[in-house]
Amino acid sequence: MISTQDLSMDSAHYARMGDQECKKIHMATLEILERTGVDVHDEKARNLLVKGGATRDGIRIRIPEHMVTRALSTAPERITLYDRNKKVAIRAWGHNTHFGGGSDCLNILDHRTGKRREPVLQDVVNAARIMDGLPEIDFVMSLVLPRDVHQSIYDRYQMEVMLNHTTKPIVFVSPDFEGCKAAVEMCEAVAGGEDVFRQAPFATCYINVTSGMVINEEALQKSMYLAEKGLPQLWIPLNAGGVNSPATTAGCMASMNAGIMVGLVLSQLVKQGAPIGVPGWNGGPYNLQTMVGNYVLADEQGVATSMGRHYNLPVFGLGGSTDSKALDQQCAIEMTISLMTSLLHGANIVHDLGFMDAGLQGSLQVLVMANETIGFLRAATKGVKVDDETLALDVIEEQGPTGSFLSHPHTLRHYKEPFYSKLFDKGSYFLWEKKGKLTMEQKAAKVVDTMLETHVVTPLPEDVQVKIKAIVAREQNWIDNK
Repeated sequence: MISTQDLSMDSAHYARMGDQECKKIHMATLEILERTGVDVHDEKARNLLVKGGATRDGIRIRIPEHMVTRALSTAPERITLYDRNKKVAIRAWGHNTHFGGGSDCLNILDHRTGKRREPVLQDVVNAARIMDGLPEIDFVMSLVLPRDVHQSIYDRYQMEVMLNHTTKPIVFVSPDFEGCKAAVEMCEAVAGGEDVFRQAPFATCYINVTSGMVINEEALQKSMYLAEKGLPQLWIPLNAGGVNSPATTAGCMASMNAGIMVGLVLSQLVKQGAPIGVPGWNGGPYNLQTMVGNYVLADEQGVATSMGRHYNLPVFGLGGSTDSKALDQQCAIEMTISLMTSLLHGANIVHDLGFMDAGLQGSLQVLVMANETIGFLRAATKGVKVDDETLALDVIEEQGPTGSFLSHPHTLRHYKEPFYSKLFDKGSYFLWEKKGKLTMEQKAAKVVDTMLETHVVTPLPEDVQVKIKAIVAREQNWIDNK
């Protein structure tokens, strides 16, 4: 069964790989871990792994099968994220799918001018408010990297902005370990304490890992820290098939999976039952024609997600992105395809809505367009309820072959149930012409402006705002005196 926002989708299911293929990749992963090993760039992590049964040769760590098997037996099958008001917002398990934006684009496509420019902190504010207000978007990320704050601690400013401008769950990224700790500290201030935040976490950290077989120090430090606190983490090693791993999909995925298992084993050594999510993208060949890290490639679709589903682990997926630089046909096609595949494959927490140009450009308009597309896809793939009320046999008998159903009470009970887009044009040419012949790009820009003018986010209490601002000020003082 596939579900999204807890809507049953019995009729929609697709798996890129079956159990036999996943089992072969798993066995290959075990051989890589035992025979070749991975480079682990943190002494504390190396010591923990060795104490748990691994062997060490300098920074090279080799992990036996029993450690992986044990970790898989204790890692939770779900991650639960709450909103700021401590209500469950995301149940990441099984085939339940939730969607949200992405982080840290170096440019933004300005929705008013149509020009590409460097983003500022106000763009992070705008992105958070737009994601907070769009009904099909379930969590918030920063979208862009602001250039008007210190670049060594930009993530602290992003986190303050997101905490102030959304009540939805947050997925945050930090370039260093200190930033991760500062973000958690801010969340604990908002929640009202460390234990309160642990019991109802409304934010989780997306940990970027160098590759499947090279585990960087900052990623290991974040993972151990979050596991110690019992907080959910998204552990994401990514490979570039043909560059730092085999060009074949299976070889790329197997070596990437080795790094995934390292994070899983380490987190469970720190604390059994520590929640951890795994990648739902990459695991396939890089674009060796352009050598650009594309976000939407055909061969990798569903591969990593199939492995996550095989292990019954929460999957952090990717969708709603495009490698196009403009709001053109390529943009629409890639955005829709990546959303559709992530939904049907069963990725749980799908990020990067609004990403363009291989992640170098963000767009508020694409966020709006993705929101409508998700609504369509959720309606198009949900299960069909079949019972006496929906079959309406008595109504059919009553009206007969020539009767009108337009004003019948049965129609009045159900006519609001179908998906009606607020953005796609479904009217006549005459009406479209009368309304100004607006394109999708123009309508999306108008929606952005309207939301920025009207959408209101419940503010944090003033004393909480002061606390998280003080944390950011402390970090700024630390970097200024470093």
